[in-house]
Amino acid sequence: MERNLDEPPAKRIKPSSPELGKFSDNSSPPHHSNPSDKPMSEPSSSRGQIHGDMVGSKGLINRVEFVRVITKTLYTLGYKNAGASLEQESGIQLHSDSVNLFREQVLSRNWDGSLAALHILGISDGDIVRSASFLILEQKFLQLLRNGKATDALEVLRREITPLGINTKRIHELCSYMIGFGKIGGESPSSPMKVLEELQKLLPPYLMVAEKRLEHLIEEALTMQKNACPFHNPLDSSLSLYADHRCRKDQIPSQTTQVLEGHTDEVWFVRFSNSGRYLASSSSDKSAIIWEVNEDGKLWLKHTLCGHLKPVVTASWNPDDTQLLTCGWEEDIRRWDVESGECIGSYQRETIGFISYGFGFISCGFISDGKMFFSCLNGMDFCISGFNWERLKRLKGQRNTNFSDMAVTKDNNIIIFTDKNSALQLLDVALQKKRFVEEEHTITSFSLSKDEDFLLVDLVNQEIHLWSIKDEPKLVMRFNGHKRTQLLIRSCFGGLEQGFVASGSEDSRVYIWHRGTGTLLEALDGHSGAVNCVSWNPANPHMLASASDDWTIRVWGTKTC
Repeated sequence: MERNLDEPPAKRIKPSSPELGKFSDNSSPPHHSNPSDKPMSEPSSSRGQIHGDMVGSKGLINRVEFVRVITKTLYTLGYKNAGASLEQESGIQLHSDSVNLFREQVLSRNWDGSLAALHILGISDGDIVRSASFLILEQKFLQLLRNGKATDALEVLRREITPLGINTKRIHELCSYMIGFGKIGGESPSSPMKVLEELQKLLPPYLMVAEKRLEHLIEEALTMQKNACPFHNPLDSSLSLYADHRCRKDQIPSQTTQVLEGHTDEVWFVRFSNSGRYLASSSSDKSAIIWEVNEDGKLWLKHTLCGHLKPVVTASWNPDDTQLLTCGWEEDIRRWDVESGECIGSYQRETIGFISYGFGFISCGFISDGKMFFSCLNGMDFCISGFNWERLKRLKGQRNTNFSDMAVTKDNNIIIFTDKNSALQLLDVALQKKRFVEEEHTITSFSLSKDEDFLLVDLVNQEIHLWSIKDEPKLVMRFNGHKRTQLLIRSCFGGLEQGFVASGSEDSRVYIWHRGTGTLLEALDGHSGAVNCVSWNPANPHMLASASDDWTIRVWGTKTC
């Protein structure tokens, strides 16, 4: 027989002798279809009448509730003697005698006794009583059926469950078990502790203190402190209980730790690899560079990738960071082996079905497991292709802009692309359902959050918009302060749990905002030319990279780096 191990045997109140017949396993089912009309009343121990009603400096904490929650936590943590001592010394019971009796009947699988005990808890809400009764009788039905007592189970279904008049769908499921049990399915009774947990969700909270209630309250308090901290970006995500949480400003990467000089012209794009081990940069000098991050946090030039005949506009990592895809402006797409630096594939518009068009590629990227890639022609359509030159899907947009981005969710179900100058299309491939992110101004670029629930959209009007796309697209935050008049400026998510937004700017600065509030936290000086792109290291919240027209890449870290 299963028992609640959280509380000592002394707390499992037994019914008195006159009540034994009422709660015995062989007793007839109690009347339960019409709950008591007496008003619901809390146990006397919950009204805070011992040693003052409230505790805490602000007088917000009910003493009795506080003691009961602590007592429950002690039992849950296995400190049974301490829990029992607290009950005895405080004079405040964790549970009333009637609740202890109810728990005992449930944990003993005495379902008739559970129903009888339910009706002496003083719950006046008929809906709650019916729902709890249904749950108890459901277990009684399943237990009888499991024990081969189909006739008795049918009687419970007809005379006890059905008259409750609720959950018709579940009743039909139980009826089907009478036919298919042991052949096409059936359902075993739940463990007593599981049933008790489900009942606890239905009953008024003052009757039984919820499992892990104190842990929940503390986690909520810590989460609120974390969310209220504008500079929360520690390498160690744990929070202490010993003091209120607040990070210092130096948790934000605001100091130049390294200047990378490998390009001979404007640097247009940077992107850290998925593991954070590498950084890719591309430039109008017609090259791309793979930089490797050492254990000490310093970057060194691993490979310079040459072969493009025009400026290289974007770079994309495959999922395991073993390959890099680069796109030349209105030129071809090249695939590189990261370890050797060798070009292992070159893809022209003719090879993937764009023979009739006179334009070249302006963007590309890996998709999903790295076996496919997307590409976009200047002012024309998007294409999803395999690396064996097969074109798998073509998406037609209505753009007349030179700026084009695309993203595909990890499960390949949602494709996001520039539908027209001021709108993004979110296409559900399986359902062929379209949703749209519609802006008032032209979209220049966008990026998808790690959890794939948000989009960061860069606009020509010097704003960055954060959209929630989990359901219907919804604008949730605006970021501004950076400068953008002519150039393509890219932003990114970053920091611990992607709690920040960073962007380049035409005024040679890097801007950092708090994602949750939109507050501008930093405007970093250092570059001598427009900052075109930024990338935050996904493995190190204290490392940010920026690419500039001054031919350099700056790596930003904290003051302690």
